[in-house]
Amino acid sequence: MSLSKLGASIWCVLLCCWVGVQSAQAQEIIDWETLSDVEFESRYYKDIDEYLWFPTFGETIVMLEGKKIQIQGHIIPVDLEKGLYVLSAYPYSACFFCGNAGPESVMALKFDGKPRRFELDEIVTFKGILQLNDNNVDEMNYILLHTEEVR
Repeated sequence: MSLSKLGASIWCVLLCCWVGVQSAQAQEIIDWETLSDVEFESRYYKDIDEYLWFPTFGETIVMLEGKKIQIQGHIIPVDLEKGLYVLSAYPYSACFFCGNAGPESVMALKFDGKPRRFELDEIVTFKGILQLNDNNVDEMNYILLHTEEVR
């Protein structure tokens, strides 16, 4: 191999490594305070004859939709057999479902495959694509798509 081809090959490898590092870093690390930039309005939902909270997301959150984020929280198992989990800003005893926290303090985790088994209140960091939900009452307002654990 000639010196110029070797130099080009090395340059190519270095460029690929740099691009890989940049894309790995191209995620926004957020916290639950960021996700509190939301207001809720109670509206009547005819299908179940009840009033439910519907969110209006703040500008900060809207700018994060569809972007890769990283967030840490407490695990709340929903269905261990199906690998369904929720991430919460607070431990189970104080979370949205049992305590006085609001719906902005929980996030549905959508894994591409079956995740490892997480324990109740285990503190874990995840990354994935943030999806906002302001109209599907069967889902949470925050959904993390393509969820991966960050170790």
